[in-house]
Amino acid sequence: MQYWLMKSEPDEVSIDDVMASPNRTTAWFGVRNYQARNFMRDAMRDGDGVLFYHSSCAQPGIAGLARIVGQPYPDASQFDPASHYFDPKATPEQPRWISIDVQGTHKTRLLPLAELRSIPELADMVLLQKGSRLSITPVTPDQWRYIEALLTGAA
Repeated sequence: MQYWLMKSEPDEVSIDDVMASPNRTTAWFGVRNYQARNFMRDAMRDGDGVLFYHSSCAQPGIAGLARIVGQPYPDASQFDPASHYFDPKATPEQPRWISIDVQGTHKTRLLPLAELRSIPELADMVLLQKGSRLSITPVTPDQWRYIEALLTGAA
């Protein structure tokens, strides 16, 4: 099992939106960075843990816990000319971009970025590294356990 931090702008898809979706599951779409796409395509597996992170908002931070469900599949938005995520170079025969389904497991208190930065045990977290801007980053098992305990009150 692997662990991931996945960023979403809450005005596009928030943890509340995920928790209100059928089966608390939504497609993760619109990723247009090759490294993040490769994580989704090559490394994410059914059951992997996800830290659901609200970004590009007044108070960025981890807003919930989720898990990957199913396998990656072509992102339909790349084929839609009306979509903000349309890619004219993508074809159904040669898709360039990937979606994967994410299922919310817990909406938690917001764990703000500033608080994450103040925790010595998380100093090596990819999210906290200077210049880190990827929308999907790996999380170590120790980082996952520490954050999960903070958010579920087991710490």
